[in-house]
Amino acid sequence: MNTYKRHRFPPDIISYAVWLYYRFNLSHRDIEDLLAQRGITVSREAIRLWCIKFGAIYTRRLKRKHRGFSVVPFAQETFLDDI
Repeated sequence: MNTYKRHRFPPDIISYAVWLYYRFNLSHRDIEDLLAQRGITVSREAIRLWCIKFGAIYTRRLKRKHRGFSVVPFAQETFLDDI
């Protein structure tokens, strides 16, 4: 089943807008402005609805790719502490 069926914009634009919203915590207006600079006219309401509909999918993908932070100190830090 195509989840992007019956949408006016192609999946690339929708996924880019939703990715911007969840990855960088931008507002819908900021994303509208960023897309407008690229020549894509889309309303804030459309971006809001995309984030509601596709947000869970993208957040799962981002969390899966995020490795987290390491507790192991870097070699340089341990070397400088001994001096």
